[in-house]
Amino acid sequence: MASLAQQFTGLRCPPLSSSRFSVKPKQTQKVGAFASPIVSAVAVSNAQTKDRLELKKMFEDAYERCRTAPMEGVAFTVEDFQNALEKYDFDSELGTKVKGTVFCTDGNGALVDITAKSSAYLPVQEASIHKIKHVEEVGIVPGLREEFMIIGENEADDSLILSLRSIQYELAWERCRQLQAEDVVVKGKVVGANKGGVVALVEGLRGFVPFSQISSKATAEELSDKELPLKFVEVDEEQSRLVFSNRKAMADSQAQLGIGSVVLGTVQSLKPYGAFIDIGGINGLLHVSQISHDRVSDIATVLQPGDTLKVMILSHDRERGRVSLSTKKLEPTPGDMIRNPTLVFEKAEEMAQTFRQRIAQAEAMARADMLRFQPESGLTLSSDGILGPLASDLPAEGLDLSDVPEAEEV
Repeated sequence: MASLAQQFTGLRCPPLSSSRFSVKPKQTQKVGAFASPIVSAVAVSNAQTKDRLELKKMFEDAYERCRTAPMEGVAFTVEDFQNALEKYDFDSELGTKVKGTVFCTDGNGALVDITAKSSAYLPVQEASIHKIKHVEEVGIVPGLREEFMIIGENEADDSLILSLRSIQYELAWERCRQLQAEDVVVKGKVVGANKGGVVALVEGLRGFVPFSQISSKATAEELSDKELPLKFVEVDEEQSRLVFSNRKAMADSQAQLGIGSVVLGTVQSLKPYGAFIDIGGINGLLHVSQISHDRVSDIATVLQPGDTLKVMILSHDRERGRVSLSTKKLEPTPGDMIRNPTLVFEKAEEMAQTFRQRIAQAEAMARADMLRFQPESGLTLSSDGILGPLASDLPAEGLDLSDVPEAEEV
């Protein structure tokens, strides 16, 4: 043991600073470096807490203002809000009419802004009552503001489908009812035909014209794409029935041609009982007995289809659209229509004037005879042929009928 102690006695331990377990100065500096972030974190936490407190106080104040004085300092009132809702809210039910502005067009139609949650679309087939290929043909361009009708909804994007055609149809039916009430003549273009008549386009609507109501004997093919004067016979929107008459229209156009008028006509066809004459679009019948005072055994020896001649109107049935004609009354002497028709046409107006005078004289004599046997009328007829008045609107000396010739057979 002593020897062991002696051995340790000569040993020297190195100082702690040089030992491997000693804390180096550099490490001491690192500990000091971590002290600054800790202090900063505490400062940030305090700032966030302060901000949260201020935000909480601001919300509490706002809540209190909303509870006690919700409209204080607000320029947008409840009335303004209601007006805004009314401005931008609309009924999207089918058949509803809405205002909209076109903002884009394409080959299939147009996009329309109707202030809804999504835009609406106007298909080209719904853009007009007429058949078109592009919406711009009927003036539908970006910027156009118009009234549309909602007719459907596109389920793919919830957009609405609009129509101008439906609105135009309503207006067209209303217009047709008005024209029927006014009993006016309109123009209709023939656009089709069937076994019973032709189809004519009036005010954008397709109507039916029976062959029995067409004044000429033209076929459907001959009438195709031609315009006919028409009058309304039936206007029924509920049943979609629109019926016209060309005969009535032509009768009206000839209304100024009274009995005894001379008109220029063209022979359309010959029948055993007479000839059909076209007098400006309406067919009149020249009966075989009204061709000449002399007997006509064969009409073809006097007239041929395509011949132009002057005829006089004997009668005019406007309701049935029928006109009776005569060349017999235009003959200077009986039989001239067979022997010298040129002379008949040259003297036509002169002979017609004579015929009208005879008719007027006959009517005057008929009225005089009626008054002779009806003393209660307030007029008296003297033995001298003087028609004396008991009414103040006739001359005191009466009407002298002594010079009126006897009525002749017409």
